[in-house]
Formats: sequence, C-alpha cells, structure tokens
Amino acid sequence: MPALETVQLTVRIALAAAFVAMGVLHFAPGPSRAMAAMIPPALRGWRMLSPRALVAITGVCELAGGVGLLIPATREAAAVCLALFLIAVFPANAYAARFPDRFGIFATPVVPRAVLQVVLVALCVFCALPV
Repeated sequence: MPALETVQLTVRIALAAAFVAMGVLHFAPGPSRAMAAMIPPALRGWRMLSPRALVAITGVCELAGGVGLLIPATREAAAVCLALFLIAVFPANAYAARFPDRFGIFATPVVPRAVLQVVLVALCVFCALPV
C-alpha cells in the first residue's frame, strides 16, 4: 500500500472513531443536555425542531458519517457530508464559546475552535480525495 493511501486510511480511521464517539455522546443524558443548551437562540426560534431533536439528529449524522468513512462505497460522500456538517454546527460551538461558565468543556474559545474546525474539514476533504 503506497504511503499516501496508508496516511489516508489512518486519518479515516481516526476521524471515524472521533465522529462515532461524539455521535454516541449526543445520546448520553448529561452531554446531550449540554449540547441542547448550546443551540443558539436564533435557531430555537424556528420551532420546527426542539434543541433535543437537533442534538439527536446531529448525533445520527456523526454516527452515520463516522461509519460511512470506513465503507469504501460511501467514504467519499461521508467525508464531504462530514465537512459540511462541521461547517453547519460551528455556530453552536461559537455560541458556547461565549459562555464558558455555562458550557464547561464544550466552550472551547472561538479562535482555537475555528482552527480545529478548519483542520477537521481539511481532513474530511483529504479523506474524500482519490488516491
């Protein structure tokens, strides 16, 4: 196996583990309550879905995306969807960053969180590239 393929496989496995782990947390009582509280007020006004429902939906997205990275037939689509997902959930992370006392470990300061999101998006895009 060429070196680039090995690196891509390693990144896919690491990302899959991270997304699955985070997806599982969306269904654990304590973390899911904290995540529901992170939904910015502007998104709560839609009233189409409760914050808890949004947390469950995003958890399913992370679980499906993480598993999808490991399946050859879905790996590219999963990687692209996860990159878009990371962009979509950033407002909740930025909102939480404004209230570290309220959100604890979920309140990563906005600049480091933005850098992390960019790195994660880049890794997802790398996983989608044919090698």
